[in-house]
Amino acid sequence: MGLRAFVIRRLLLVIPTLLGAVLLIFAVSQLFPVKSRVALYITNPQRFKPEVIERTIHEVGLDAPVYVQFFNWLQQVLGGNLGWSETAQLPVSTTIAHYFPATLEIVIFTAPVIIFLGIYLGVLSAVRRDTPIDHATRSISIIGASLPTFWLGILLLAIFFVALGWFQPGRLSAEGINFVYTSPNFIKYTGLMTVDGLLNGQLWITIDALRHLVLPLTVLTTIGVGGIIRLMRSSMLEALNKGYIVTARAKGLAKKEVINKHARRNALIPTVTVAGLMVAGMMNGLMITETVFAFGGLGQWSVRAAVNLDVAGVLGFALFTGFLFVISNLIVDILYAYIDPRIRLD
Repeated sequence: MGLRAFVIRRLLLVIPTLLGAVLLIFAVSQLFPVKSRVALYITNPQRFKPEVIERTIHEVGLDAPVYVQFFNWLQQVLGGNLGWSETAQLPVSTTIAHYFPATLEIVIFTAPVIIFLGIYLGVLSAVRRDTPIDHATRSISIIGASLPTFWLGILLLAIFFVALGWFQPGRLSAEGINFVYTSPNFIKYTGLMTVDGLLNGQLWITIDALRHLVLPLTVLTTIGVGGIIRLMRSSMLEALNKGYIVTARAKGLAKKEVINKHARRNALIPTVTVAGLMVAGMMNGLMITETVFAFGGLGQWSVRAAVNLDVAGVLGFALFTGFLFVISNLIVDILYAYIDPRIRLD
């Protein structure tokens, strides 16, 4: 099977997977009272007022059979209507679009560092097994994985913000926020401050945004890189003991070629799985990190929605999460087929 046919087959499998996720989320929604579920269908808060709630229930079909309710809700979802968020006082789709760029900005700068650094250190640790480099790398991974996110975040804020005044929480400084939100000439093309600063010709906004990313990036990299290191190291050690590696060495291939072209390529498969799920999880919201550093991302909003029992917000967030993980698994499958063509034949 060629790569194109493999990708088409995986794309077709996405449809029933998404439908299954939607059915599950709808089933969970049935656990909530009817009056709470009204928020899933409306974008006008006036229809959620007590004096019109009964009429709204009839208008959106919440007094109809369950299968009718499902198709009514599915039609709303496919049309981009995820309901009304009581927490944000905005439609859920608008709320997600508002908060997601802050989370995405962290992920864009953090995920590549975690993945490539973890792969590099994992390979280095395996190739130089039981050497001081191996011991140091394993110590780094264990320490990083053991540190609580909130503790490390607060510690870094205490040192670099409170004591030194270098990096403050938030996405921008007070001056940057004032300029971005009050200047009529500043256009938010993407919602990413680092990108929009460049697109608007305001390099100082980009630099300001990058400075505010330093501490979140440090926390997430320190804690996240350990898992990639350990997995890549164990996969690499297993690959180095395979028969084809022994054969390659016996043929006189250079050590670098054996490691990079043969061993590392095959050892990447389990790491790609974990990395893909990690990125999807990060894009789903970094609750603790965003809260500690007041970053105003999707994770910070989702916590408020859950605490305040914002039914439409929580279920809309669940739908968005399911979509991210389905797409992430699709990308991982395609990367599998690229790394190891034998997978296409399965």
